[in-house]
Amino acid sequence: MPMPNPDLSCLAALAVELSPGATAGRTALSPDEAGALAALVARDLDKLVPGAAALDLGLVAALFDPVELLRPGYPLHAELERLVARAPGAAGGRVIGFGAGAEGLPPPLRPAPEHTQGPLRLLPLLVRGEPSAVAEVGDRMEQVLLDTGMAGADTALLAQDGFGAAVEHARLLTLNDLAAMMAMQYDHAGLGPLWPLVEAALLAPGSEQWLDAPPEPLARYAAGEVRIAMLDAEAWAEGGFAPAGADAAQLGRAFERFQMRQRQFAAVLEAHGIPVTFDHCPAGQDPRAVLSA
Repeated sequence: MPMPNPDLSCLAALAVELSPGATAGRTALSPDEAGALAALVARDLDKLVPGAAALDLGLVAALFDPVELLRPGYPLHAELERLVARAPGAAGGRVIGFGAGAEGLPPPLRPAPEHTQGPLRLLPLLVRGEPSAVAEVGDRMEQVLLDTGMAGADTALLAQDGFGAAVEHARLLTLNDLAAMMAMQYDHAGLGPLWPLVEAALLAPGSEQWLDAPPEPLARYAAGEVRIAMLDAEAWAEGGFAPAGADAAQLGRAFERFQMRQRQFAAVLEAHGIPVTFDHCPAGQDPRAVLSA
């Protein structure tokens, strides 16, 4: 799927924070409900960003996890951009909400069932128009939404009633804002070392990025995928990943934690849609050379 065109669209989301312990009764709104919610979002955005009302606005009225929006190529927004571009009517000022009909949402816009439990739910949205107008509106969105992007009370209430979930807050943010929030959350959750790999896949897919910070797993992002060094106990100790001065029992437990950390990192990367390959790196070989081959 092609990436969204940054000259034609600003990528954003309506972020809905659920109350602690709350879950949504529905993951998608009907087409009529989607249209009503999109109209309120367009109103809220126009209050915050003058000029936004002259652009087309598209909203997917379904609840997604942050990892589903922050994937290489931004596939959800790419599909949304395609649908907005094909929508009937003269471009400029259209407000289009995409909801679930009798057969549900089309497959490219369906939330994944394995990612439905988080407290932060996101509704993909974008504004689209002529490049000069998009550039001006996009700059303004990046400047103001993170600090002042609270949605209207009626917007939050409609989301709460429509999705059947207790909503603490609803706010507008750009995908760059979302990425910054996720970087902080990953850091707080002890996953900070992994974020540069995710960021490279999102923002610089043609680049190379290493995670080379023992005792963390060794990993390399390049050519659109992450390769992780699979080390046996001997190679792990030889490569400088083992704690110094540990006895045999401590080394055994540390190696188990290292393997769990590898699996955790791989699961997070794959949730972001980043392919992962484990490369066996035997003792006596430089694992960095293996990952670079």
